[in-house]
Amino acid sequence: MKGKSFPRRVFACLMLAFLAAVLSVGVVGARDAAARRMVNEPWRYQAHPPKRYAFAANAQAFPYTPSECVARYGVACYSPQQIRRAYDIPSSLEGNGQSIVIFDAYGSPSVRRDLETFSETFGLPKPDLHIYYPQGRPKFDPRNLNQQGWAQEIALDTQWAHAIAPKARINLVIARNNSDLAFNYAQTWALGRGLGHVWSQSYGTPEAAIKSVNSNVQLRLSHNGYVNARAQHISVFASAGDSGAGNGFRKPNALYPASDPLVTAVGGTNLFAGDRGVYRRETVWNDSDPGLCPFGCSQGIFGATGGAASRVFKKPAYQEGFQPTHHRTTSDVGYDASVYTSVLVYLSIPGIPEGFYFFGGTSSGAPQWAGIGALANQAAGRPLGFLNPRLYALAKNGATYRASFHDITRGQNAFYGGGYAAKRGYDLPTGLGTPKASTLIRNLSR
Repeated sequence: MKGKSFPRRVFACLMLAFLAAVLSVGVVGARDAAARRMVNEPWRYQAHPPKRYAFAANAQAFPYTPSECVARYGVACYSPQQIRRAYDIPSSLEGNGQSIVIFDAYGSPSVRRDLETFSETFGLPKPDLHIYYPQGRPKFDPRNLNQQGWAQEIALDTQWAHAIAPKARINLVIARNNSDLAFNYAQTWALGRGLGHVWSQSYGTPEAAIKSVNSNVQLRLSHNGYVNARAQHISVFASAGDSGAGNGFRKPNALYPASDPLVTAVGGTNLFAGDRGVYRRETVWNDSDPGLCPFGCSQGIFGATGGAASRVFKKPAYQEGFQPTHHRTTSDVGYDASVYTSVLVYLSIPGIPEGFYFFGGTSSGAPQWAGIGALANQAAGRPLGFLNPRLYALAKNGATYRASFHDITRGQNAFYGGGYAAKRGYDLPTGLGTPKASTLIRNLSR
């Protein structure tokens, strides 16, 4: 579906919405000062999920078990069935009648073929994929590393949202580029068309890279989009980052949009499960820590989970009693994210070898949590909307918390800079923990 170029009247409407609503929702800094000095400082979102080539689609004895992948390649590999068992995804729920909206940039010429190949390989239902280009379809350049990264992200997002909610409709909305303005437009466009009640966003930019954070028009326009998403009962998930607490900076800082208090930020773990998917244990994903990097770290360092205090947003009410700062902190929840405990993704994007790849990153967890959100909506018979207050409320009761989450207590996310340690209960690298999905969905949908 082709769209038109960004109309000035749409931008003017967004600006009016910003002036009317945004300054009242917990942005750090003086309200009056921000109103006096607004600046338009753009930024670019990044999406480069860590990965490694695995094998051709016709490899003998494929798919391998996790232990066979460790023996052959030095990394574990999980199929949709193994992940679903490890996190206790209920087989009675498949996302019927639900829609997941995935936002990405530039597009991929092979997304439909890759998703269908993945689905057929693992015996999943035929995917229901719809692709939208609100500002027109960009021309894909296979030599452009930025566009390659986004195309690979698109494959990861669509395939693993489908893996968790295989009968949900997937609405893939493509921004014309990876600028904040293009994504603000794409999200506003999606809101106006009611494309779905669950959003997945596997991208971000460090807050430290956003100029004039306390008076940035684009940041407030972006946040206002989440205000509107909450009003439409939409659950929004975003990746917490793949470069430790600093997200590429020496001092810890959160990744945006995961740091927005109206978004559920997904941190990362190493998931250890048996060949049939039986859950064993998890640790914080941090390849730079020899005590955490699995299987001897034989393939090198891929990354570490994000999770840090926001420089922009105040502590939301739902985090009261969970962390001592005065600021919003990420992560909210965790999920498998290590390439060493990878999920398999099929790629036939021009310019790279065709076949299956070992993928990791917190951008793997965001679409899978979105899938869980779609299953929860199905179970409830209604859109549950903004989930953070419900998630944290569950954690206030010890028995309910233990039944709903795997509490990750080992590891830390210092990655070439400062970081934070895991501990009992809530922590910044993995939030409340990873899902025990059957019980979690039941508790959320009551």
